[in-house]
Amino acid sequence: MSEASFFTDMLQSITDRGRQLLFSGSRATQAAAKVDLLTLCEMVLSSRGEASGMALAAEILDRWEALDSEGAQAFLQMLHEKFGPDTARLDQAIENYRADKSSAAIIALHQAAEPRRQELLRRLNHAPNGTAKLVRMRQQLLASKNQSAGYHALDADFTHLFGSWFNRGFLTLRPIDWTTPAYILEKIIKYEAVHEIAGWEELRRRLAPADRRCFAFFHPRLADEPLVFVEVALTRSVPRAIGDVLDEGREQINADEATTAVFYSISNCQDGLRGISFGNFLIKQVVEDLRRDLPGLKNFVTLSPVPGFARWLAKARASAGDRLLPAAARKTLMLLDDPNWPANEKTAAEVERVLLPLAAGYFLIERTPEGRPVDPVARFHLGNGARLERLNFLGDRSTKAMQQAHGLMVNYLYKLDDIVANHEALAQRGEVIASPDVKKLVNQDESRNGGNGQEGSRPFAQIMNSTLGGGRK
Repeated sequence: MSEASFFTDMLQSITDRGRQLLFSGSRATQAAAKVDLLTLCEMVLSSRGEASGMALAAEILDRWEALDSEGAQAFLQMLHEKFGPDTARLDQAIENYRADKSSAAIIALHQAAEPRRQELLRRLNHAPNGTAKLVRMRQQLLASKNQSAGYHALDADFTHLFGSWFNRGFLTLRPIDWTTPAYILEKIIKYEAVHEIAGWEELRRRLAPADRRCFAFFHPRLADEPLVFVEVALTRSVPRAIGDVLDEGREQINADEATTAVFYSISNCQDGLRGISFGNFLIKQVVEDLRRDLPGLKNFVTLSPVPGFARWLAKARASAGDRLLPAAARKTLMLLDDPNWPANEKTAAEVERVLLPLAAGYFLIERTPEGRPVDPVARFHLGNGARLERLNFLGDRSTKAMQQAHGLMVNYLYKLDDIVANHEALAQRGEVIASPDVKKLVNQDESRNGGNGQEGSRPFAQIMNSTLGGGRK
């Protein structure tokens, strides 16, 4: 029996004993069934006994799982409205702090400001499978977050607690291969979010060969549920297209022949843990493990999608005024409206000439109102200290990639000696570190005038800044 299974069984035994003490006998059971969830939550907060507290927590979570959609929404609303901070206690703590800014007053203020629901969630977490159920509860909360302004405060409490409970120190990195138990492999198929796995045979092609690796983070309270996993291809060069990695007829090599590790898919598995960062730790840990096991590896890169590019470009095309996209560029981009454009070599060449410089501006110049890169995958890798290495035209011709990015894929380079400096450049100065080849694209006149000389006196970066909102803070 594993340590995790033993711990779970022990918790279940304690909980069962507590339920016998609380709800023994038919009358007690009938009475307990009449106690509403609000009262049970108050009871668990006031409980001092370990067994009774776990029994109450289990009862609450069992009742919550049995609720219909309307009842579940009411439960979330109750958590927000009834289990916020004790306002009288908080007001007094503020007054005390204003009068005496001592360490004791600061501690008292901190404790008074904490919503009661944080302690309630901690106690619910004591129940058997409590962590998994709370993750599902947050998943439900995220799905309805826009229905109530109060849900944002409730989600802040979940995020605060999950950030501690799923701390990197509690996570275990496990290799996933063709010998991994089938019930976990089924979840890898289910949770793959970047390049769909069509079935068991395709999964075997991704896991079984000597030049393939897969790693996942697990948590001891979710022992059989991967939190996030990364798929890795071991290659002799940096791939330009996903077909080089996934095509069934590709050339296979021995692991010790590889010079490059390609992270081609990173998938988060638990919707209820959205926004709790694991991927950055995962990549860095996998790099260290691969370097140890395969000292011949010199390059660590990604082959990444660009999920926001097509939407961004459509917005640019829809904007009025020639300054955004000159007439020649707009005319060329009209070719994108024909779904068969990639099949025509001449058409594809015209699109590439205009599209790649625009894509370079999308990464290097365009920013969110908070001053961050607009593309979510770019935010992740650049924030981790990677370098924007190469833009790959028609790197992925799948329907999904054509819809999201007109087939564009990107290589991000993880050069270990530069990771900290690259991260600081983005965090402190808002600067995206990119290869010389990518930087050159931003200054290509072709992207803005289609070779007709329009806007020839202005650098492309300047046009992008003034029209697409580049550098917005």
